[in-house]
Amino acid sequence: ALKAQAAARHTGLSALADDSGLSITALDGAPGIHSARWAGPERDYTAVFTRLQKDLQKTEDLSAAFICVLCQADPKGTVRFFEGRVNGTISFPPRGENGFGYDPIFIPENHTQTFAELDPQIKHTISHRSRALEAFIQSLS
Repeated sequence: ALKAQAAARHTGLSALADDSGLSITALDGAPGIHSARWAGPERDYTAVFTRLQKDLQKTEDLSAAFICVLCQADPKGTVRFFEGRVNGTISFPPRGENGFGYDPIFIPENHTQTFAELDPQIKHTISHRSRALEAFIQSLS
């Protein structure tokens, strides 16, 4: 909301901002909105995957969700939120060359491939970001 409100105030126009992350049930929702920070300034996802595999070895619950929240703010101060979510599971070892970030360890529900293995067009159709944007578009009609 802070990003969208600042942009709306600065421009005098309606503004959109988003935040997203991977929420792992067994880790109480972590890394969540801090997903990118977990990879450090070098974006070392290999190290993050090693950490996650170690943290999750004591649990059978590998459920997770990619979540995106899109915020619309207007110059008058009105703020609206639109959430997109893709439920799935964490899987090791990482697989696939498509995508980025946590995609190689996330298998979306009703699929057998990780986000990084899926055809990019399929991933974009079911992604948390596309679902948040679709919710926003639906609100306009």
